[in-house]
Amino acid sequence: MKIFGLTLFEQKAVRANGTLLPVNSRAGWFGSVLESFTGAWQRNVEVKLDTVLTYSTVFRCISLISSDVSKMRMKLVELTDGIWNETSSPSFTPVLTKPNRYQNRIQFFASWIISKLVWGNAYILLERDARKVVVRMYVLDPTMVTPLVAPDGAVYYQLKRDDLAGIPADAVAVPASEIIHDRWNTLFHPLVGLSPIYACGISAIQGLKIKNNSAVFFGNGSQPGGVLTAPGAIGDDTAARLKAHWEANYSGANVGKVAVLGDGLKFEAMAMKAVDAQLIEQLKWTAEDVCSCFGVPAYMAGVGAAPLNNNVAALSQQYYSQCLQVHIESIELCLDEALGLPVVQGHIYGAEFELDDLIRMDAATQIEALAKAVGGSIMTPNAALKKMNQRPVAGGDTIYMQQQNYSLAALNKRDASDDPFGTKSSAPPAAPMPAANDEDIDPEAAKQLAAWMMQKSLDAQPPLKLAA
Repeated sequence: MKIFGLTLFEQKAVRANGTLLPVNSRAGWFGSVLESFTGAWQRNVEVKLDTVLTYSTVFRCISLISSDVSKMRMKLVELTDGIWNETSSPSFTPVLTKPNRYQNRIQFFASWIISKLVWGNAYILLERDARKVVVRMYVLDPTMVTPLVAPDGAVYYQLKRDDLAGIPADAVAVPASEIIHDRWNTLFHPLVGLSPIYACGISAIQGLKIKNNSAVFFGNGSQPGGVLTAPGAIGDDTAARLKAHWEANYSGANVGKVAVLGDGLKFEAMAMKAVDAQLIEQLKWTAEDVCSCFGVPAYMAGVGAAPLNNNVAALSQQYYSQCLQVHIESIELCLDEALGLPVVQGHIYGAEFELDDLIRMDAATQIEALAKAVGGSIMTPNAALKKMNQRPVAGGDTIYMQQQNYSLAALNKRDASDDPFGTKSSAPPAAPMPAANDEDIDPEAAKQLAAWMMQKSLDAQPPLKLAA
């Protein structure tokens, strides 16, 4: 019996020696998938990573996802009274805004996502100061990192030399606490991720072959190849001579020249035309298959027409939930654990992307949504103004409600009365006549008079309108 390629005897020997065992990376291919299907190697059908990346749809999906994730601002938030509010800390804010000396935050997170999409794994090395606080983060080359497992189950990572990250020597093993390992599609091993290219590589190769064939076809003056036929038998030397003569004089730049054929020679087209082979439909299918593996809506990768729905916010929300959300939340969680953010000296911190940089509504829709939020007592006017990048106003930190609105308790009290809808006629109490002098004024009557006058004044006032 073998587990991870080792017999039980060999595993016991490894545990006894206390060595670190590399994980099974048979699915974590580096550079190529030699046997993409049975017999592929014999037929020279090889999915090479550097070749697949030249397919326009693969390139577009990777660049689209990485740019959309990296363009969002990373912020430090703190949980206060159940609400996450943006804050700052000298221990955490600097590394989130400037991860290392040679990359800004956009370049850093773009490299993170590209590594994850292309290789299925993103390895980020942490650099700490004397306080054990992370001050630098470096995205490593996945081909230079090997996950290791100790006999007690502890995880380590073997690193090769990387001058940018400050790794001077090969075969340096560091504990998992010093590496952020963001992996995707761990189908075969929990420490080995899979790129979507593992599933759509054949489609990408097919699309490339279609494009290459089309390039050769149009490079030949849009003329298909064919055969020269003769009425009788000809020798091999004669056939080779005729072939060389035809290619030299009537192909490539010489396409279109007049060929004079004798001895009953006849040219017959052999290859199918592009319309017969339905190359455009096949090319579209390969692009759609690549998009489905990456989770990108096909129209966003330039495949097909965009939906007729003009609701940009709804389309952005669909793209976020089906494609980007898993990558965004994975990065946030990895940073929380690596930086030790959850609880720091009684404060609950977290790393969070600013989703407003990704999901933006048009001006009219945004104003309408904010107005409804303010009118519905969900948001203060100043919070809405901040969303529109406007200065706060005096009194704008208060939730507003119209005067005619009543609480449920008040409505319940009304319904419990004998006449909840006021169907019985009731005349207002008569105003008491004032006495001749102040000494003769009844205090109780004065109170009733003041209450009656206040009620009349309130009834005469129009209802308050929603604050803009």
